[in-house]
Amino acid sequence: MAQKTKQWGAIIIMIALFAMIAFVTNLCTPMATIIKNQGPISNVLAQIGNYGNFIAYLVMGIPAGMLISKYGYKKTALIGLVVGSVGILIQWISGLMDVDNNLGLVFAVYLIGAFIAGLCMCILNCVVNPMLNLLGGGGNSGNQLIQIGGVFNSTAAVACYILMGALIGDAAKAKISDATPALMIALAIFVVAFIVISFTKIEEPKQAPVQLDLIKGAMSYRHFALGTLGIFVYMGIEVGVPNFVQQYLISDYGLPASTVGMIVAVYWFMMLIGRFVGASIGEKVSSRTMITVVSSATIILVLFGMFAPTITVAFPGVNWGTLEIIWEEIPLGIFSFLLVGLCTSVMWGAIFNMAVEGLGKYTAIASGIFMTMVFGCAVMMFIQATVADLVGYIQSFWCVVACAVYLLFYALIGSKVTRREAE
Repeated sequence: MAQKTKQWGAIIIMIALFAMIAFVTNLCTPMATIIKNQGPISNVLAQIGNYGNFIAYLVMGIPAGMLISKYGYKKTALIGLVVGSVGILIQWISGLMDVDNNLGLVFAVYLIGAFIAGLCMCILNCVVNPMLNLLGGGGNSGNQLIQIGGVFNSTAAVACYILMGALIGDAAKAKISDATPALMIALAIFVVAFIVISFTKIEEPKQAPVQLDLIKGAMSYRHFALGTLGIFVYMGIEVGVPNFVQQYLISDYGLPASTVGMIVAVYWFMMLIGRFVGASIGEKVSSRTMITVVSSATIILVLFGMFAPTITVAFPGVNWGTLEIIWEEIPLGIFSFLLVGLCTSVMWGAIFNMAVEGLGKYTAIASGIFMTMVFGCAVMMFIQATVADLVGYIQSFWCVVACAVYLLFYALIGSKVTRREAE
């Protein structure tokens, strides 16, 4: 059902939620740097925050769709915000514990907090994406509004990396408690969002009852089934690139975390630029064309980054203790990896837009299934971390190449709609 008139209040709230999702989700990668320096910890174990955060999508994807069907988008968003506040508080508690004598318990508590926060992120994603698509009128216009939301999503991600880089400081001495200011900011955002949404009127679209037997109906649409796999592997690109660039620059290249935070923020700034472009051309350029172009560019950029000559270029950072600009020599190939942010900027919205096209009454359950597949990030992080432990960070980017190849296939072949559900 397309909206006859724009509900600007609801649109603004959905976009704000989009930004909040990015800030909380992106805490996991800088936290991996902190965790890795608590002791002799492998890359696989260092990613526990990402595992907890994204495995939650596997658990909550379908139930989130059911919540929307029963309570509507507004009440579901409020439920998600309460859940997220609990998750943030548990992560904060893990930082208060004695790491030296209870490392295993600290990790367990932190993992539980990340998992609960992930439940919230899943719920909010189930609310935000279909609502922005609906409020925009579907089709290219819906994709355009999702891309606008993505602009604010990327802005929040940039802020998260810069803030965490400043908080971590010396990665070798960093503790989970050092992230307390960022966690408190996230908690404050949850509280403010809860209050604002409570007083915001949102016109709820009609939803078919979400029943598990509808899953079979949604998955019978070939373009949707292949699209769910598309979002699964896309997460490996979006999170894998900045995550392992950060780990490489700190662990292997020896740069201070504060500088690396500024460098990795460039990736998300590239996503910000890309989403501005995507939002401006969203009504004129199809999602299929977007994915074809950006998946091809991702393959080229990642391969160049892996095999680039050992040339270095100067990059500015900040000494947060003295508030002075410092310059560090960075491998040229790293900038090629960071440019992938331009490509991932439009992938989420475009894949979602193509995957749910023509689903009709199956859209609500499809959104839940779609969100479930975001747990692919946990799987892809585990795979790439395993490869990194075996052959090094740079060679682990073959995992990213493989993901981009599948998205190119989806854009060219897998996304074609062969049938539509009657409205």
